[in-house]
Amino acid sequence: MSRNLIMLLAALAAAPAGAQLRQQPALGLEAAKRLAERAIQSCRSEGRAIVVAVVDQGGNLVVVQRDDGVGPHNTEASRRKAYTALSTRKPTLLLARDAQSAPDTRNLATLPELLLLGGGVPLLAHKQVVGAIGVAGGGGPLNDHACAERAVGAVPELDQPTP
Repeated sequence: MSRNLIMLLAALAAAPAGAQLRQQPALGLEAAKRLAERAIQSCRSEGRAIVVAVVDQGGNLVVVQRDDGVGPHNTEASRRKAYTALSTRKPTLLLARDAQSAPDTRNLATLPELLLLGGGVPLLAHKQVVGAIGVAGGGGPLNDHACAERAVGAVPELDQPTP
């Protein structure tokens, strides 16, 4: 046996027996499409047109859908709201409120990609963050937040938001 092979076998034998890759649910394209469609339908039922973005666990944009008549700035706002909710693991409406009352949280608004404006909601499955949804253009942060939360119901495998 060569010396390299012996060293490799020794290293493998020394590795912890229980070491395994972590099992994590993942957000797929079909689920992201259902979330976006539900958000748009939810806002339309209230006479509101929106843009919705869904990002996966890595912050990658999976789906973006824009309803008719929505201002162009809302596309980027929806993506940044989703990214912020994913990154902080907290709804952006709560982050915005925290930033108004807590000086330490206020500094989050200075980070380039974060947007502390209601409408971003993290998506969880078995209490693990698998992505996030961001809604913009629905007539204010409370409306955007409500549409995003209602959209989560389109995917029963996701943990549903608690009121």
